[in-house]
Amino acid sequence: MESLSETKWDVLIAGTGIEQSLLALALSRSDKKILHVDKNDYYGGSTAAFSLQEAESWAQQVNQDEAESSDFHDAKIVQQPASESGEQPKLGFSRAYSLPLAPQLLYTRSAILPVLVSSKVYKQLEFLAVGSWWVYSNAEASPQEGSEATRAGRLTKVPNGREDIFADETIDMKAKRTLMKFLRFVADYENQEVWETFKSRSFPELLTEHFKIPQNLHAPLLALTLSLDEPQNIMTELAVPRIAHHLRSIGLFGPGFACVIPKWGGLAEISQVACRAQAVGGGIYVLGQGITSLDTAKDKSSEDPSSEQSQSARLSARLKDGEEVSSAWVVGSKEDLPCEVQEATSDVSCSRSISIVSSSLESLFPALAEGAPAPAGAVVFFPAGSLGVESSSEHSPVYVLVHSSDTGECPAGQTVLHAFTSASGSLGSQLLDAAVQALLYSTGEKPLPLCLWSMKFEQRGRPNPLDGSASADAASTPCANVLAFRKTGNVDLKFDDGVMERVKGIWEKILGDDADAEREGFMKFEERETMGDDEDEE
Repeated sequence: MESLSETKWDVLIAGTGIEQSLLALALSRSDKKILHVDKNDYYGGSTAAFSLQEAESWAQQVNQDEAESSDFHDAKIVQQPASESGEQPKLGFSRAYSLPLAPQLLYTRSAILPVLVSSKVYKQLEFLAVGSWWVYSNAEASPQEGSEATRAGRLTKVPNGREDIFADETIDMKAKRTLMKFLRFVADYENQEVWETFKSRSFPELLTEHFKIPQNLHAPLLALTLSLDEPQNIMTELAVPRIAHHLRSIGLFGPGFACVIPKWGGLAEISQVACRAQAVGGGIYVLGQGITSLDTAKDKSSEDPSSEQSQSARLSARLKDGEEVSSAWVVGSKEDLPCEVQEATSDVSCSRSISIVSSSLESLFPALAEGAPAPAGAVVFFPAGSLGVESSSEHSPVYVLVHSSDTGECPAGQTVLHAFTSASGSLGSQLLDAAVQALLYSTGEKPLPLCLWSMKFEQRGRPNPLDGSASADAASTPCANVLAFRKTGNVDLKFDDGVMERVKGIWEKILGDDADAEREGFMKFEERETMGDDEDEE
């Protein structure tokens, strides 16, 4: 087998994040020579999934990396001390956990799901239903188990549609009529005059001024926007399309749910399956081997000077171990390319935590409907100001994605909580802790579930673009043969459907004229012919 430096590569892909991995999948039937490298020793980049030991190593690396390009910083891990009596619940072994850095929700109408089916990789993936959405409301301090008075709030289930609204006895008839009017608007908002009138105004203004929806009913609607902004900063042009997407997704794959999550590690599982498909197609993978420098000078080393490959400018890339490789195209993200990458969007920050708790929290996963799959995920929304954090009475909202052991993220009898807030620093840390504790108290379980292990960190990244503007902020590089994806650190709870358009755009540039003939067949593959039952399939 030729060494990496002896091979004339058609495409060198840097990083195994979700976009690079999907591009590898798209090119897996192209007969091109693909070299796929990653500076990390694991797949997934900022969407990776870790065991406990790997998470601790990752946190140490995050705190050592002071580069401005790093997505993550200020990671802290807290573990519940072991009980001397041995009666206290305890963590399982390290590899019993697969904790994803990108636990995003995939709506059943997400653009990525049909691609996973048409490319045949869906056979190696399993998706689980995200069931109930809950809204937290605080209550007066009341004595709980123990000597301290703790704020124990209430979790209210977000109605799943018209039937749930009319069945909810806590909503009076007048409010039900206003909510129904709003749902009719959302169902066809693109063709409504009120959409043009209010889309550049805040979402609460639309609810209050036009639909006369009472203030106490705003929270369930805000929850469906998945926005980490304060209510007054959530624009109608973001909120309404997201609520419409949620409602239009309910029932597509089964009654009662709108979203799914990949089993075994979130988006990292999709990345690994996509990379495996490229490997089956002949691609070469090298982990722990990033690109350290790029030279865009024309490569003169081709044995056949008349070949098309030698006539076009090629790129020389130096890898981490010093080896130089030659490729017609180099593709990566800003974090993986050693050249200037310009983006139209600015970074935003959020504080996050991943917590392992000593209970299955079964009350958060009620049955959805007759014939519906058992839910493995739930969403809990803490509205702005609901947590009573002393330093801010009008704090940012907090979301907690609740994943059961069915996701493969933790052992049976435990649950993983993924918490998000836009607040940073000490306030962000306080809000995350307050939300996790409030959630545990609000389930009413006795004894109170314990937080066995928690990792808090801050993340810089980009919010999803507005629907319909996914390609407006593509990244650019100084060289036409170096193609860059936008910054991969996505701080949104909702999967960015613009990913597929960006992958397709780079795929088209690489294939050139061949893409024109195959445009309608993007990611539409026939079954591979296998030599045996044990061979990997796409």
